[in-house]
This record gives sequence, C-alpha cells and structure tokens, in this order.
Amino acid sequence: MIETLTTYQIADRLLRDSNACWSRSGAFALAEYLQSVEEDTGETMELDVVAIRCDFSQWSSAVEAYNETSAEENLSEDDEDSEEKALEWLRDNGQVIEFDGGVIISN
Repeated sequence: MIETLTTYQIADRLLRDSNACWSRSGAFALAEYLQSVEEDTGETMELDVVAIRCDFSQWSSAVEAYNETSAEENLSEDDEDSEEKALEWLRDNGQVIEFDGGVIISN
C-alpha cells in the first residue's frame, strides 16, 4: 500500500522528528528535493525520517558547513568569496540543497 504525500506532509513529518534539527524552510527545501529525486528517477521512495536525519544535515551557511566538515583551512564568514568557495567544495564532496536561511548537505 502506497500513500502519496504532498510537500507539506513530507515537511511536517520531518519537523515532527524530535531528534532532528530542521528549520521550517529547511524541511520544505528537503521535501522538495526528495520529491524531485523521486520524479527524476521515476522510482517511488519510502519516507524514512530517521534515514533522512542520518543522511542529511542543515547548516546556517555553506561556510559554516565547510568549516565543520572539511579538513582544510577554515573560511571567514566575513569574506564575500568564502560562501561561493564553500559551496563549490561542498558540491564536489556531496549533495547540497540551498534554501533561504542556509544549506542542507549530504553526510
């Protein structure tokens, strides 16, 4: 039996996961990303909030994510080029979902 979920229902289930730290806008961005993956692959996905929590993490900026996940020198939050450099590195090393208020990266 398959239940088709709307973007709102997916985001709501992500937000109800008390062990995750999604913002509302992050949960909606992640829900839209998951729906696009399902559409692009043509395969039905099962919503597993625990697996999603383990596979993705939210950061307030690409620079913050880069500084916490890379072994390279930390980037300055004040440098205008740092965000783009961080995004480029993150994209080269995993999936990046950009949204108003931060980024979500694959772990």
